[in-house]
Amino acid sequence: MAKKRGRKKRQNTSLLSVAIAAAAIIWGVYTKGGQENLTSSSSSSTSSSAVSSAQTAKTVYGGLAKSDYQKLAQETFKSGGKGWRYVNNNHSTLVKSAWKVNRVIYSNLDSQNRTSSSNTAFLEKRNVANDSLRVRQYVQPTGWHSNRQNGTQIYNRGHLIAYSVSAGIDQDGNYNPKNQSGDQNNPKNLFTQSAFSNQKIQTIFESKVRSALRSGKKVIYQATPIFKGRELMARGINLQAVSTDGSLDFNVYIYNVQPGYQFDYETGRAKIDRGMKVSE
Repeated sequence: MAKKRGRKKRQNTSLLSVAIAAAAIIWGVYTKGGQENLTSSSSSSTSSSAVSSAQTAKTVYGGLAKSDYQKLAQETFKSGGKGWRYVNNNHSTLVKSAWKVNRVIYSNLDSQNRTSSSNTAFLEKRNVANDSLRVRQYVQPTGWHSNRQNGTQIYNRGHLIAYSVSAGIDQDGNYNPKNQSGDQNNPKNLFTQSAFSNQKIQTIFESKVRSALRSGKKVIYQATPIFKGRELMARGINLQAVSTDGSLDFNVYIYNVQPGYQFDYETGRAKIDRGMKVSE
């Protein structure tokens, strides 16, 4: 009888072990799902798709999924079209609750010295600068060429995070009040941009950020140049911003194009094309 009881006890112990293991697996799945749901609910105005994009991009502050950037790189601008378009129905995929410290996260250059990753800024009112704080530009980003052809300005040094909204930010991305106009000659913050794209379109969205900051809003602003393959000149730039109170919210893609010219994006060289039309 003792032996039977021993076997029965061992059988019960085995069954109990199996039950515990199964419960652990179920609990693991449940809590994983619970964490995802918690992430979504922690920022009520951030959609589940935004959280998914943030996780795919492997950041805690959001951004488009890698596949979305790749799709943008494949787009071809058609003459006569608008020089920019909405992305994600003009809603940012940035996570508002990620705003913690006034700083800029400058991504490292890639193996071709391109600014091919996102720069993300956590901004406040003290970061607004004016035109009087401009400094001479000397960095030549990939794809850079002579700035004028036949008297027409073709290229700009496009800043991912504009100097006008990054006063006090040093090259390491930290706030330093001695840097009155931000770090304008930071290679990690520059790409070769058409004069039209920079001066006519990007400034529209930078002004929205400035207005929000001047009114006391805290803003997350992200800029991502979009390169196709190993080309040296970006095809465009994705800009998105969101204020912590949700009053500012945009997500756009700006084509890197110039009226009257065509670019060879592999080298950045431009040639005259009178048929090239771009609308604002």
